[in-house]
Amino acid sequence: MTFDQPIPIQEIAQKINAEIIGDATAIATGINEIHQVRPGDITFVDVKKYFEKSLSSAATFVILNERVEAPAGKTLLFCADPFAAYNSIVLEHRPYQHLQNSISPLAEIHPSAIIEPNVVIGPHVKIGANSHIMANVTIAEHTLIGEDVIVQPGAIIGTEAFYFKRSAEGFFKWRSGGRVILEDRVDVGAGCTINKGVSGDTLIGAGTKLDSQVHIGHDVVVGKRCLFAAQVGIGGNCVVGDDVILYGQVGIAQNLHIGDKVVVLAKSGVSKDLEEGKVYFGYPAQEARAAYKELATLRRITNEK
Repeated sequence: MTFDQPIPIQEIAQKINAEIIGDATAIATGINEIHQVRPGDITFVDVKKYFEKSLSSAATFVILNERVEAPAGKTLLFCADPFAAYNSIVLEHRPYQHLQNSISPLAEIHPSAIIEPNVVIGPHVKIGANSHIMANVTIAEHTLIGEDVIVQPGAIIGTEAFYFKRSAEGFFKWRSGGRVILEDRVDVGAGCTINKGVSGDTLIGAGTKLDSQVHIGHDVVVGKRCLFAAQVGIGGNCVVGDDVILYGQVGIAQNLHIGDKVVVLAKSGVSKDLEEGKVYFGYPAQEARAAYKELATLRRITNEK
């Protein structure tokens, strides 16, 4: 998430009651969880085994709960509860804005867009020319929809990320500071759900088509001209290339990369990165030819018995 304007790190440290280790004159430009960080960003870490990952990341500022030496180019913010501090910053810059009307007055809708009855549109949503939002759709805050997009009935776009911090007391919800972006000519089927990013963008590339009841997790980036059949589910932080076809009920685990022009056959479960231009099948998914060969071998062995 990028701040509306850069903020002196001294100001942030004061608000979260943190001690500055390193350059106290530095300026922060955004805040992101570790998977999305860029130079100028604030991130946090509160588990020692992940200190090195955070301190060597692209983030310029790291909130942490142990005094350590600041690496070159980094400013550290030492405080008792880094997660609470991080979440409070996100909440300050992305406060909850509860709807008082079905369509927020803060939404921007192109005059040529068609909005059917019972559509709910949150604040800071933008809908482009000639897009068609069908009945009973919900489009949550900070969603950007391009031109010639079709969203079929009952779809829900921009829901909060399924992202929680575990503690001894239970699970604490992160405030989602990201967005959903649907590029031009995207089709979203009936009953689809698309989560906003935790701190970055969930993006569906131009020309991609989603069948009914597809679920896209937080921070997923889907390429152009993809085709996903019904009940496909994609876990958070995945990157899916261009021209990918996922047949019905394919499941993809989180944090994976799916190459361009991959085809995954129905009911397959993907647990590792997939190379571009290949056809996959099975659970765990492997190249279809090898999977079918294994099945034929097992069938033959069974028949021999």
